[in-house]
Amino acid sequence: YFDTAALYGNGESERNLGRALNSLKAKVVVGTKFRLAAPHRADVAAFVAQSLEESLKRLGRDHVDLLQLHNPLVATDGGDRLAIEIALNEVAPALEKLRKAGKTRFIGFSGVGEPPALHQAVESKLFDTVQVVYNALNPSAGGPAPKGMPGLDYGRLLDKAKAADMGTIVIRALAGGALAGTTDRHPLAMRDVPPIGSALDFATDVARAKLLEPLVREGAAESLTELGERFVISHPAVSTMLIGYSTLQHLDEAIAAVNKGPLPEAVLKRMG
Repeated sequence: YFDTAALYGNGESERNLGRALNSLKAKVVVGTKFRLAAPHRADVAAFVAQSLEESLKRLGRDHVDLLQLHNPLVATDGGDRLAIEIALNEVAPALEKLRKAGKTRFIGFSGVGEPPALHQAVESKLFDTVQVVYNALNPSAGGPAPKGMPGLDYGRLLDKAKAADMGTIVIRALAGGALAGTTDRHPLAMRDVPPIGSALDFATDVARAKLLEPLVREGAAESLTELGERFVISHPAVSTMLIGYSTLQHLDEAIAAVNKGPLPEAVLKRMG
């Protein structure tokens, strides 16, 4: 599964992915996303259709497997933050129309914004998938929020999505890289990492991640990143997780972590 979006690199992510996949003749699952800016609210259906056509052209494909709304969902509309009523009453029908036209197989949304709005979107049963913020620093989408946890409480969004028979795609699995345990950034990585549902800043998230280092020293995992990745896949409601990487070594390490499987129950209890 490859995740991209029209927003990433102003379309360059889709172009690069399209060139690679078409060159390799690879049979993969591809999901992309669109974001509604304020001017697009006047004709949501037209913008969504146009955005997808532009994405398909960049990807060199005649359809995508998954098309997702990229805006944060909130109660009151403003800027890039999209009112839940617009998502349900205008975006969802536009996506369904594109599905019927054969332009996408499944439709979904990014689970960022205000938790009540995210729960409302799941409860609507209008979408097939949801991207969920879930990691060892903010596990509230999959269980009780730890006492004193900074950031948003997602209120077991994973469990609600599973109950609605939705696919769940975990994002921020490593808290934007904080679960690497260092504030150093790879030259190819994003220089600044805005917090999404975690602490107020990246340095605070890194400090919280370091509190898990004793588990690594005791042999629960070979690294903090392995610990974080295996924590995510330990939840039974997780369908898949997105991992960002700057080197092939990062990719190999993520594959190795997933192949080791979920963490032992005793380790999970100590983490949470």
